[in-house]
Amino acid sequence: MRYIEKVWFRPPWLTQPLCWLLLPLTVIFWAISRTRFWAYQKGIFKRNKVAVPVVVVGNISVGGNGKTPLVIRLASLLRQHGYHPGIVSRGYGGKHAAYPLVVKKDSDPAMVGDEPVLMRQHLACPLVVDPVRARGAQHLIEQFKCDVIICDDGLQHYALGRDIEIAVVDGQRRHGNACLLPMGPLREPTTRLKHVDFVVVNGGSPQGGENLMTLEPGKLVNVKYANKTLAMSELNRPATAIAGIGNPSRFFDLLKSKQIRLKNCVSFGDHHPFSKEDIPSGTVLMTEKDAVKCRTFAEQDWWYLPVNAKLSSQFEETIIARIKASVHRNKHTKSD
Repeated sequence: MRYIEKVWFRPPWLTQPLCWLLLPLTVIFWAISRTRFWAYQKGIFKRNKVAVPVVVVGNISVGGNGKTPLVIRLASLLRQHGYHPGIVSRGYGGKHAAYPLVVKKDSDPAMVGDEPVLMRQHLACPLVVDPVRARGAQHLIEQFKCDVIICDDGLQHYALGRDIEIAVVDGQRRHGNACLLPMGPLREPTTRLKHVDFVVVNGGSPQGGENLMTLEPGKLVNVKYANKTLAMSELNRPATAIAGIGNPSRFFDLLKSKQIRLKNCVSFGDHHPFSKEDIPSGTVLMTEKDAVKCRTFAEQDWWYLPVNAKLSSQFEETIIARIKASVHRNKHTKSD
């Protein structure tokens, strides 16, 4: 873990000199962030509203909080209820020259980002990456006839109008020292959560109206041979765990809770562009997000652990009811 993240997430935070050295930059960040939020709220900056409901899934902090499994679950839920959802993502880390870009199961993570490839491999619905989310959403509507748009990691992308906002919170780390960047991990103040429609907590204990999401692990899947699986209880040898995600300790703790014998745990930065030289020899366990970047050079004893988001039935029913209401409202507005 980088030193700055230790300052953010490990108390005592405010005794760290670096925190106070970063205070002037945090004040500037706060001023820019609040001015931008206010300008969109007042209509000074234009919001682009598309013709179908938009559900934004994001967070107020940096790093992975569990947005990707939630997006996958929401898209699957919508399809079960007869909708034709599409997903628009920024495609963090992608280096393609032209957008919007349609993501396929065999798309190169270096071009479209690791999370879009992961999502596309789980879902039958269309997915595009586009830094201009409204343009990507419009492409999904025009080219794929999508009737609901899920915007992945777009809570601060105010240029895209939205009908429902869902903020995901890491139940282990919560908001760290609750300071804005770079003094803390927050993109926006915690008061921003009062303005979203739903707060989903990934693990831990929900507080005051928050909705719990748990991540349920499946069988280990071989990185090189996707049709080869292994129950965690059948792994009878020590392994090295690696993770290039926002909170690597969550992955390591999950493996330990399943009595996996780990001889080492190696953390990398979020969205790390893995090469074969990064991976130690022997049995290796990784996240699915990391595995999509390692398939082309994988060894036979590399495995990833898929996880599925589980929500309460009551929360899922509430989400579907809100989307139905948004569909009705949008149709009524269009007919007027």
